[in-house]
Formats: sequence, C-alpha cells, structure tokens
Amino acid sequence: MTVKLSDIEAAREILEGIILPTPTLADGKLSRLIGASAHLKAECLQKGGSFKVRGAYNKIHRLSDKDKGRGVIAASAGNHAQGVALAAQLHNIKAIIVLPEFAPLTKITATKNYGAEVIL
Repeated sequence: MTVKLSDIEAAREILEGIILPTPTLADGKLSRLIGASAHLKAECLQKGGSFKVRGAYNKIHRLSDKDKGRGVIAASAGNHAQGVALAAQLHNIKAIIVLPEFAPLTKITATKNYGAEVIL
C-alpha cells in the first residue's frame, strides 16, 4: 500500500478534535548516547493509551454506513484493542475485540470500558 501526502493530510483533518496533541519530550540520556538531540513523542498520553487510535479512528471513519452498521472486529494483545474500541465508541458502532487469555487485566478492562465486547 502506498501512502501519499494527501492521505496523511486527509487523516489529519478527520482526526482534528478527536485525538489529543501529544508533546515531544527531550531525552538527555538518549541524546548523549547517539550524539544528537533526541526527542520522544509521548503517545502514552493519547486517548486509548497509544498512537493506535489514530489509525483505528481514520479507518472506521471511512467505512460506509452499511459497514458501520455491522460493527467492527479486531484481534490484539492490547493497544490496538483499545484504539479500535475507542474509535468504535466515538462512532457509536459495535466493536468485538479478541484478546489473548494472557492479556494484562489493565488492557482487558480498558478495552471493555470503551464499550467493546471482549472475547478472550
């Protein structure tokens, strides 16, 4: 799949007001290690706990009304699960998320709290 600049610009418009702008933080230790200025994007502060909500929301937003009516299903060990569950909740559609039985309880609970049906 080829991603064009126009795809990125369209996604940015779709996500405007949906996601949180996340800060970049200077990392002194990493900067010294690599001999250059290093900054890390704090996506852990994003809704859903990671950057995964960006792709999930963008994809779900682009579904037809018919497809939205059927809901979505995803398999994930955690962060993608939360992103899909949150994106589905924001679109008022059903989400079924399949998680491994060994998934952390925090991931299971967070996914359920976004309204998804969780299958272990």
